[in-house]
Amino acid sequence: MTSQQSRVLVQLRGLILNGTFAPGERLAEIPLSERLNTSRTPVRQALVSLEHEGLIEASPGGGYHMRSFTMQDVSDAIRMRGVIEGFAARLLAENGASRRTMKILKDCLDEGDAVVFKANMDLDDYARYAQMNDRFHQAIIDGCANKTLARTIETLNSQAFAAASATLPMQSSMEEGHEWMKQAHRTHHAIVQAIEKHQGSRAQALGEEHVEIARQNLDFAMEDPERAAKILPGFQLVRDSEKLLRP
Repeated sequence: MTSQQSRVLVQLRGLILNGTFAPGERLAEIPLSERLNTSRTPVRQALVSLEHEGLIEASPGGGYHMRSFTMQDVSDAIRMRGVIEGFAARLLAENGASRRTMKILKDCLDEGDAVVFKANMDLDDYARYAQMNDRFHQAIIDGCANKTLARTIETLNSQAFAAASATLPMQSSMEEGHEWMKQAHRTHHAIVQAIEKHQGSRAQALGEEHVEIARQNLDFAMEDPERAAKILPGFQLVRDSEKLLRP
């Protein structure tokens, strides 16, 4: 994925998180490309990725439309990803990681350090971090060489907000978000260290703890109506049904 594609994907995720589109609303390439001041190609590719992440759905007549989902759906998917990725990290630690896998992971650590440990992050920084974050998590899945696990994570990534970088746009809009991203990247470092030292149980625990940051971000955003309205202005939390709705 090019930097432009990554940037457009982050922007579209952000629009969805901000409640810009109503459930069932059609998402057309031309209006979106005009809105984001880009060509149709990166928009088309971003829409494919967002469908895979479960944030939008394919329309029967072609194209895509917004889907609806519940808070419980989101929380369950994020937690399950932690269990799967934690187990993948454990396998990698216990079986040993190849030089290629370790190089990818360490390159990701260096790139993440370069963008997240700054006084301020701009949109390009968030796009670059999201791209790195996806590579990091995929390297762990690929590195453990477990086909059943890989198929499971592939299915899980089709659930709303379950993909590794799905909540990053929300973090970018929160005052506390940058600090949480630093915490998440420090956990990246700890996971790699555990893999290098063949500490399987520690790697698994860190993998599960890592995704809790995303789930806690969502809980934090939604627990206070005023904060939720500021961070996710298009969403309303209906507590009795735990549905995310847009007026």
